[in-house]
Amino acid sequence: MKYLPLLWANLSRKKTRTILTILSVIVAFLLFGMLDAVRVAFSVRDSLEGASRLVVGSRLSIIQPLPYADLQQIQRIGGVDAVVYANWFGGIYQDRKNFFANFAVSPNYLDIYPEFILPEEQKQAFLTTRTGAVAGENLANRFGWKLGDKIPLEATIFPHKNGGNTWTFDLVGIFKARESRDRNQEDQMLFRYDYFDEGRTFGNGTVGWYVVKIADPERAAEIAQAIDGLFANSADETKTQTEQQFALDFVKQMGDIGLIVTSIMGAVFFTILLLTGNTMSQAVRERIPELAVLKTLGFSNQRVLWLVLGESLLLVILGGTAGLLLSMLGVNALSAAFRGGVFQVDIHSWLTGAGLMVLLAVGVGLPPALRAMRLRIVDALAAH
Repeated sequence: MKYLPLLWANLSRKKTRTILTILSVIVAFLLFGMLDAVRVAFSVRDSLEGASRLVVGSRLSIIQPLPYADLQQIQRIGGVDAVVYANWFGGIYQDRKNFFANFAVSPNYLDIYPEFILPEEQKQAFLTTRTGAVAGENLANRFGWKLGDKIPLEATIFPHKNGGNTWTFDLVGIFKARESRDRNQEDQMLFRYDYFDEGRTFGNGTVGWYVVKIADPERAAEIAQAIDGLFANSADETKTQTEQQFALDFVKQMGDIGLIVTSIMGAVFFTILLLTGNTMSQAVRERIPELAVLKTLGFSNQRVLWLVLGESLLLVILGGTAGLLLSMLGVNALSAAFRGGVFQVDIHSWLTGAGLMVLLAVGVGLPPALRAMRLRIVDALAAH
């Protein structure tokens, strides 16, 4: 600790360069913290305990539909308060860059989502309008939609039986989130399942998934087991899980999330290694005469080595710690997008981050530190 002022003085010598380097390290560890939280979330199964809503999907694949006939059987299970159903549509509005979540739902779908507010008259309009659709307030504001508008969606999966790909819906409701933390859920559009099922060319009589409201959340695991047991050894076996886990599994369809995240982190840290390594090498080159003076004053080769490594470690720790702290704030936005505290920068992420800080500091600091250690006083002073 007695050399800390000396290390800080060395870093403060070129303030602009030091600040830019620390900012680079901050960005690297900010990305690490958030990406590691994503990796952990996608590799750990969410517990059913205490869940008030469960999602029932196919055991084989999240894109495998379930028979509509399963509805009544699920409703008869003890402890089930209500059951709704939905089917992903994936339509495009005007242009592919305008993508937003849109799916067909049962008329009572929003009844089990008290976090969304839909005026009663608009709810009744949705119940009585076969071509009706409701959209979140964010989505409506984004495209300037208002009640009574006709919304055309271009089908990417389900062509219309009339031979075209365009489905037209009547906007009869605009819902908004009760809490500000759920505002991101307003970027979706829901429309009537019966209209969708009647108009599609394949998959009729099936749904994508069921959402089950539990009367007693303490019985969630028991009820999930009962639902899956009901369809065990059938042609349409089910997997019942939490909404958070279902959302994560849905995203997993794009590919191996763990591999993608690891590849990104590897590329980021390789870049930071080169950048920070160049900074440290340049800083040591500029101070060769001073290092020679330190040796003249009695500093051993090993002590000079540790001084340079300490400077590298201080630089990385400052940026790495700040980056991980910022990532703890960033994962809150990710958690909100998945309706719950799915993502977190836990103690394991901090320990891994600390290990990476040490490795990065040694990786960028060791080459210039070895050069400083091997420095000969006469040669250094003669060259400068």
